[in-house]
Amino acid sequence: MMPFRSIAMALALVAATPAQTTLKDAFRDFFRIGAALNPGQFTGKDAAGAALVAAQFNTITPENDLKWGLIHPTPDGYRFERADRYVEFGEKNHMFIVGHCLVWHQQTPAWVFQDQDREALLKRMRDHILTVVGRYKGRINGWDVVNEALDENGKLRQSPWLRIIGEDYIAKAFEYAHEADPKAELYYNDYSLENEAKRKGAIELIRKLKAQGVPIAAVGLQGHDNMNWPEVSQQEAAITAFRALGIKVNITELDVDVLPSVRSRQTADVSATAAGGANSNPYTAGLPDALERALAKRYADLFTVFLKHRDAITRVTFWGVTDRDSWLNNFPVKGRTNYPLLFDRQGKPKPAFDSVLQAARAAAR
Repeated sequence: MMPFRSIAMALALVAATPAQTTLKDAFRDFFRIGAALNPGQFTGKDAAGAALVAAQFNTITPENDLKWGLIHPTPDGYRFERADRYVEFGEKNHMFIVGHCLVWHQQTPAWVFQDQDREALLKRMRDHILTVVGRYKGRINGWDVVNEALDENGKLRQSPWLRIIGEDYIAKAFEYAHEADPKAELYYNDYSLENEAKRKGAIELIRKLKAQGVPIAAVGLQGHDNMNWPEVSQQEAAITAFRALGIKVNITELDVDVLPSVRSRQTADVSATAAGGANSNPYTAGLPDALERALAKRYADLFTVFLKHRDAITRVTFWGVTDRDSWLNNFPVKGRTNYPLLFDRQGKPKPAFDSVLQAARAAAR
């Protein structure tokens, strides 16, 4: 049973957020609005977080709990407990449920690639996808089938999947996912597709998949942005280019990094960690008002583009719920204090939340 204090806090949080000002209501006529969840939120351990998710969002993604390493850590062992709770949470709250992700070069156990044999790895991939997707057939509505298959230059990443199977591993993954659940939407998901070289590679990849009859419903633009990148023109160009291919666009992992850059280029490659310097964590006591206003404008500009292209976009998902939850507190530098989302560490809406709602109101006029 949930402790009385947790219940009271959760109810108070919902009561403080009038229905007419929720994100899901503001964007109801445009596209779904969602968040990536951690286990505390979908199990109810974080009661306030669970209440915030239920009040504000109508689609959810698991941050980690459907990735291969967590759900299938050993050759003969699946761990479905947390994934089951995630799906149950979405169903209870009548949400569009996303599965993330089936085939990725990260967070995949070493045993998956141990044979270095094409047919063995294809069989292992098929068994995994049929087991996981099949378990949630008719319950998970859409799947990130292949995640981050491209390098920054737009060429296929030299991952173990590519080296062992060959270029058709991507098409095979979609084939197996469609076999497991013919009604689920299937997506390709990647970061930095706003950059021209990588976008061109993704366009070529999706054209090939469509020519082969692969049932790809949408491309996911991860949206791990900062205060200066991507430019609005880059964001618009990416959405327009993929829409021209005859598929939908999802904004899948949206956040805005407000901290000083510690690398020469923007990337969401999880292996691209960095060491922090004396000036890399300047806002431990809170975000200055001027930067809070700048973040609000940044989100307003991004959502103005999303709303302009609402015929192409079906979903915008934030990567996390509150600033406290964000992976950017530990990436690329561990232990920083970041402020990339619409809700602060206590779950209260920030000026960026208001600016996003204002963008929706303007689009509705």
